[in-house]
Amino acid sequence: MGEKILTKDKLDEFIKGLTSEYSVYGPTVSGGEARWSRIEDAGKLSFDFSNTSLSPKSFFFPQTECMLEFKNDPRDKEGLIMKEVPPLDERRVIVNMRPCDARAFKILDRIFYRDDDARDVYWLDKREKTIIIGLACNNPCSTCFCTSVGSGPFDEGGVDILCVDLGEKLVLRPVSERGDALVKGLEDASAEDLSQVSALKEKAEGAIENKIEMDNILSREVLEVYELPLWDRIHETCLNCGACTFYCPTCHCFDIQDETQGDYGRRVRNWDTCMSWLFTQHASGHNPRGTKKDRVRQRFMHKFKYIPFKLEGIIGCVGCGRCIKVCPVNIDVREVVKQMNE
Repeated sequence: MGEKILTKDKLDEFIKGLTSEYSVYGPTVSGGEARWSRIEDAGKLSFDFSNTSLSPKSFFFPQTECMLEFKNDPRDKEGLIMKEVPPLDERRVIVNMRPCDARAFKILDRIFYRDDDARDVYWLDKREKTIIIGLACNNPCSTCFCTSVGSGPFDEGGVDILCVDLGEKLVLRPVSERGDALVKGLEDASAEDLSQVSALKEKAEGAIENKIEMDNILSREVLEVYELPLWDRIHETCLNCGACTFYCPTCHCFDIQDETQGDYGRRVRNWDTCMSWLFTQHASGHNPRGTKKDRVRQRFMHKFKYIPFKLEGIIGCVGCGRCIKVCPVNIDVREVVKQMNE
């Protein structure tokens, strides 16, 4: 699996070759924001963006997803009839995904597919039918802190191909067999090309000035971190709006509801948020996280203590910085983690 070169003047040919077999999606810039769109040619595909406004999480975990349909006609002798929702009917390639977002899927794979006895078939179906081409971050944005959570601007975790933009050409580094199959036939990268990649990687990693430590968080007992006095202060400005969770590429809470109209119904799962008081309310009316403090603490404990505790030290955050940008009251996850660690 050696690195390959794709010049920008041949990019359109490469993309159209993908569209002959796959549905291709990538970032396009509209109104100053990078958004995920269907790509038919290279004309609209963007390389000049810090990151997409929304994470690509919805490709595998849609905001609303139908799980099954059912019909309950009392006049029908068969009674209640349930119908399985068809699997994804396309093979996809997602191009120019930032490494932090791709790494998020590697984390979520461990959550949605722990073993053969506990797997999310809806997640797994979409993952198996999707190839990811990542785009390395030559210029990380000011809110990025991916190097502090085990990732980096050139992280290969979660991608099938890592693409590095050298200006007039791209270096494509296949990481998986599926990725290797897509770049066969392309010219091999030269030693000079690889030297440029190494220099860009070193520069990008050095540009990330936000360094946060988590050694004390990970080594302390769960209850010790849970009972830290800092939670009495941090929650005060939070609005519990949930913006941080909906923009986050690793948040995966959901609610399941049955929607009915007449004899027809469908079971759907929708994104939910631990910031909502309703999220943990019991049928009895009791709520184990009935205060704003409880809910704010849960979000940070889950990402930086509970997930690492259950997944051999893997942090439940990829350092993309989206939550910092969208928080209406300027709660900075980096400052919270710093206080948790101190």
